[in-house]
Amino acid sequence: MAEDTTLPQDDNLSVEPDHTAGELPEDPNAPDLGEVEGVEGGAPKAGATKTDAELAELKDKYLRLAAEFDNYKRRTAKERTDLFKTANQELMVALLPVLDDFDRARHHTKDTEDASAVRESIDIISGKLQKTLQQKGLTPMETKGGAFDADLHEAITQIPAPSEDLKGKVVDEVEKGYYLGEKVIRHAKVVLGA
Repeated sequence: MAEDTTLPQDDNLSVEPDHTAGELPEDPNAPDLGEVEGVEGGAPKAGATKTDAELAELKDKYLRLAAEFDNYKRRTAKERTDLFKTANQELMVALLPVLDDFDRARHHTKDTEDASAVRESIDIISGKLQKTLQQKGLTPMETKGGAFDADLHEAITQIPAPSEDLKGKVVDEVEKGYYLGEKVIRHAKVVLGA
């Protein structure tokens, strides 16, 4: 067996004698390393100054827009926290006369033994409170005798229906439910007839 020390040569891997490994061959049309494209004799071209001016203008617009947006975010965050702090102010101002009525009723009925006078003052204040809350959009639910609706009612228990027509319907109301506008803010706790 003869040793073959010659390796097959690939024609694509031929190297020019003046080429150093790792460097690209020089392009005769490439600019010199010291030369900057678009600049002749150190003076910028007219197109380059126009482009630079447009770039500077766009950067300025971008920075101003970013600053405006940051200011907007800060302002709306401050407005939101102020709104949360004073959200109930209107309701509280509306309830102050009712609170004053409670104070007056307590003051005038503290020495009386007449239960009807105390009851009458409580009825007057209760009516005023309900009227004030209704003006602010609070509406009580009507549930007794109606069909059970899981979106409006919370069933606490079931009892045998007192009559055949109350089977599967609301027999009693343990806690009243309320709407604020169209939204349910408290579900009614009810007893169902079985």
